[in-house]
Amino acid sequence: MTDQREVAVVRWPGQAPSAQEGLADLLAAYHLQTQAEKGEAVAGVDGLPERYRAEVADPQAAFVDDVVLLALSGDTPVGCLVVTASGDGRSEVKRLWTDPAFRGRGIASSLVSAALVHAEESGVSAVGLSVWKWRAGAIALYERLGFTVTESWDERDQLVCMERAV
Repeated sequence: MTDQREVAVVRWPGQAPSAQEGLADLLAAYHLQTQAEKGEAVAGVDGLPERYRAEVADPQAAFVDDVVLLALSGDTPVGCLVVTASGDGRSEVKRLWTDPAFRGRGIASSLVSAALVHAEESGVSAVGLSVWKWRAGAIALYERLGFTVTESWDERDQLVCMERAV
C-alpha cells in the first residue's frame, strides 16, 4: 500500500489515463473556488466562463503549449500547476491548486519549486504570476519562494502580480 503522505510531482501528460480526469477535477475546484471568492459563485462547471470551462473539459488541449505539473499521491492527482510556454524570456505560473484534504504537506511549495526548475532548464530569465490579493496564504508562499510584487501586467482589479528571477 502506498504511503498517502508521499506525494510525487510529475509532468503531465504522460501519466495514467485517470490523471486527465483528476486534473480536470482539480481545475474545476480551482475555478469554482475562485469564482466564489470573487463574489461570483456558480453552481457548477457549466456556470463558469467559457475559457475556464474549456480548461476543465479538455486540459490537454487548453494547455497544449504549456507544461502542467501534477502532484500525485499514488495515482491520484492532489495538486496542479501550469507553467506557460516562455515567450519574452519569461514564463508564467498559473492554476496552482492543492486538494484541500492534502494541504499543509508542502505540495504547493513542491509544485512551485518544480516549476522554477523547469523554467531554469528552459532558459527563461524570470517567472511571473498573478494572485488575487485576498489569497494571503498564497502570497506568503510566493514571497517565501523569492517572488516579489511587481508592476501589474493585468488590468483586473485586486490582482497582485509577482515575479522572480530564475
